[in-house]
Amino acid sequence: MIAIVDYGVGNLFSLKSSFAAIGEEATVTADAQVIATAERVILPGVGAFGDAADKLRETGLDRAVLAAAAAGTPLMGICLGMQLLFDAGEEFGTHAGLGLIAGTVKPIADVIPRDLKVPQIGWNALRLTAPKHAIFRHINDGDCVYFVHSFAGMDCAPSVIATTEYGAPLTAAVAKGNVCGCQFHPEKSGKVGLAILKGFCEWEGTV
Repeated sequence: MIAIVDYGVGNLFSLKSSFAAIGEEATVTADAQVIATAERVILPGVGAFGDAADKLRETGLDRAVLAAAAAGTPLMGICLGMQLLFDAGEEFGTHAGLGLIAGTVKPIADVIPRDLKVPQIGWNALRLTAPKHAIFRHINDGDCVYFVHSFAGMDCAPSVIATTEYGAPLTAAVAKGNVCGCQFHPEKSGKVGLAILKGFCEWEGTV
């Protein structure tokens, strides 16, 4: 069973429907015990980094996520959920993340050309820097996925497994041990997104 962490922030039921579409059972839950016994964990998220980090800690689900990661359970953060995996985020001030991926979430406006719109919204190609990672086993370099973001993980090169080009290379996916994250939305990325979720479901949690 896949636990989709419900801490009041995220596209929960679209994710559940996406897993159903590939024949996988997923449960939306705020129960730490359910998360502890899940075979895999999804940390979703939309909105601002600081608010989401606060909600995760207020519910106590930050401890459940950290415990799952420490236990070796395959864990995927999606969009803001991926950003929360980092050490910190710099959106409306500096806020502590979960510290599972080394790096900081910073504004993409600082690195892309000024004539490009922020947020980046729409389909963009993935450049797989670690094409053999299990979550990519059913897709190809150059496949397109759906992004909506104004911030991205930076100073995180050792963990980057995919980038996307938006006037500059931006972090699109990261992985370290049994923890991975996607800046894009697999649940909104059609067949490619479903293929990535399928790869996650087949992943043993090791590189």
